[in-house]
Amino acid sequence: MSVKELEQAREFADLKVKYKASKIEDLSPFSHLYTLLKRLDSDNPLSEQDINFLKKRQLLETIAIANEKYAFALKSKVESGELLNELEIDWLQNNGREDLIIFAQQNHFAVLKRKYGLIDPSLPLELFYAIMVRLEKKERLDPKLVLQLMEEDLLSRGGKIALAYYRLEAEFYEQELGRTGHKWHIPTASGYWRKANEPEQALKLTNLDLNKVNDSNLKSAILVTRGAAFRDIEKLDDAEICAKKAMEYQPYTLMGAICYDKYEYEEGDYWFGQAIQRGAEIEDIDAERKRVIRSTKNEQKRHEAAEYLLKKDPERYAWAKAYLKNPKDKM
Repeated sequence: MSVKELEQAREFADLKVKYKASKIEDLSPFSHLYTLLKRLDSDNPLSEQDINFLKKRQLLETIAIANEKYAFALKSKVESGELLNELEIDWLQNNGREDLIIFAQQNHFAVLKRKYGLIDPSLPLELFYAIMVRLEKKERLDPKLVLQLMEEDLLSRGGKIALAYYRLEAEFYEQELGRTGHKWHIPTASGYWRKANEPEQALKLTNLDLNKVNDSNLKSAILVTRGAAFRDIEKLDDAEICAKKAMEYQPYTLMGAICYDKYEYEEGDYWFGQAIQRGAEIEDIDAERKRVIRSTKNEQKRHEAAEYLLKKDPERYAWAKAYLKNPKDKM
């Protein structure tokens, strides 16, 4: 036996003691058991074939040690901030280590909560963890679920989860546009880009030759969403041009909002009134007024707008009282 083979035989003997496999007398470095134990010593999981090999030789303690060793390695991986892959999770499930799966999920949940800005400690892991994992995988969420969470104030409309959801929806409808050529996806995707706080993407998408759009309603919808994106970046003149181009259709709400942005409230009310006459819901118009005032950066102007609405109808616009606080009151 060569020097190398003697060294391997000694290593084999030590591994058999370490992993409770001493009942096997073979010390040949060419033994499959030697190869198996060396692989085990490197923190690699045993394959099904390895498990069957050990079972046939009644090395059940070796199997138990191997499983515990690999489980410990996976736990250490989780503690270091790494994610378990699907094969590792499958191994834990197949070996009845649900405790480590839960441990891994809780750690990952904590990481994702920090990433998506969730600070409420009472948020249910099962629901929000599943949502954030889907977002991490770039998978779309159920719109009904998102809306329900927003209505229940469990999800902020401007939070990172909502923004990621809107971004995925915008990307999806852009892909559908490319796949189907269906141009009604343009205003839909544009609307989601705006909700995702990315109006530049909406402007890029709606920058097309409208002479090639035959449907007048579609042309109007594109102009309205494009105008709204211009409003988002405070290019009110460009927004007004879009609204005027679509004037024969349905841009009245947009014109009203633009006027409010310019602090021309009576002019804005005229356009909002035109929108209502043409079928717009009063609740939607009031929601637009509220959105404009809420997004006004100038606190003094926000105060003035609130006063204006309360003078018009203190009951209908009771929500405006929240914007009456004078900036000087904060000092």
